[in-house]
Amino acid sequence: MFYLIIFLFILGYVAIALEQNLPVDKAAIAMVTGALIWICIAFGSDTIEVTHNELVVHLSRISELLFFLLGSMTIVKIIECHGGFILISKLIKTTNKVRLLWIFSFLTFFMSAVLDNLSTTILMITLMWRFIGAKNLRLLFSCMIVIAANAGGAWSPIGNISTIILWIGGHVSGLNIIAQLFVPSLICMLVPLVVISLNLKGETVLLSRIDRPQSLIPTTDRERWMILLSGIGGLMLIPVFKSVTHLPPYIGMLLVLGIIWIMTELIHRNKQKEYQIRLLLSGILKKIDISTIFFFLGILLAVSGLESAGHLHMAGLFLNEKIHSIYAINLLIGALSSVVDNVPLVAGSMSMFDLVSHDALATISDPAKMAYMRHFVADGSFWELLAYSAGTGGSILIIGSSAGVAAMGLANIDFAWYMKKMSLLTLAGFLAGFAAYCLIVR
Repeated sequence: MFYLIIFLFILGYVAIALEQNLPVDKAAIAMVTGALIWICIAFGSDTIEVTHNELVVHLSRISELLFFLLGSMTIVKIIECHGGFILISKLIKTTNKVRLLWIFSFLTFFMSAVLDNLSTTILMITLMWRFIGAKNLRLLFSCMIVIAANAGGAWSPIGNISTIILWIGGHVSGLNIIAQLFVPSLICMLVPLVVISLNLKGETVLLSRIDRPQSLIPTTDRERWMILLSGIGGLMLIPVFKSVTHLPPYIGMLLVLGIIWIMTELIHRNKQKEYQIRLLLSGILKKIDISTIFFFLGILLAVSGLESAGHLHMAGLFLNEKIHSIYAINLLIGALSSVVDNVPLVAGSMSMFDLVSHDALATISDPAKMAYMRHFVADGSFWELLAYSAGTGGSILIIGSSAGVAAMGLANIDFAWYMKKMSLLTLAGFLAGFAAYCLIVR
């Protein structure tokens, strides 16, 4: 069973990576992979009770993440359906190509820290297409949006699925991850942004600014501001909620979503039925991409299966013995993130390397071992670098992140074109940010 589980995981992973060439959604593949791995564990276990108890423990941890993501996705969709993001587009006035690129890049960088890198990428590329008509310019802007979204999501506890997993798991804290990774993530984005800007000249003809007819988005500017500020403000306060109450973040997410739900019910209570269907949460929920939730469920079940079966523990021991450097390990993770989804990478790393308590650290007598294990305490360098490497390493290749895959479909970005034009720039940015972190910490 031990080797069969490895085979099933690799087979499922390859199928997920080749999703573009298969007529099957990756969520279905992930769920089948996760289920089959646990079936193998059940047949290989001495007692089904032990397997059941382990599965309950893993599912409890996974459900916290899924409820958090579901709430976050719903809030973003509420803002979008109310036209809240139209307000952002109205603020953009310039026609200079370089200024536009910087505006879109920095907007993406900071919005990704609050929303998430996938939602932000889809939103910003959609907005950008309303401004720019030239194909080559659209490709450059789309690629830069992906890079900025991944970089922006890495330094925020709620901006990237990999950082969310670490934050909810207690491996990093909200304020600390912001303080430690903001500068490295910013440098990661700035390196390719500056290089591209040096080769970009002239003005562009702006297209329409998404001034849709009132009949298409039946909300006033006042209502849009209310929903936009409530949604973004609520999301930003969730790390504060966790640090004050010490409750799981999904409780804060449910609180914010519930408040916004009540607001929409009161705002639209006197509107026509057809508008209520589109603007109330009962209608908006039908537009949520539930397949993403099922994908994460399947992937995390598969990774937890590898943890329970002992595969990840053995891999962690191997890396510690053969490499024994948190910097080399995280560089390897960053490279893998360019071709492998960061969710199983981070979940697997959390299972391979134990979170060390300060009490356990105090019992270590060997100074060298203590210095190495200090990297694995909460807010230790290993976990911070893991968040950075898994989050930003995905930009090296267009297929390395969910944001990149989404951009491929939205902007028709060719894999070979991205690799030729952008990969070296993004790699340089990734390494520059990594070096910046090492200098800051030391």
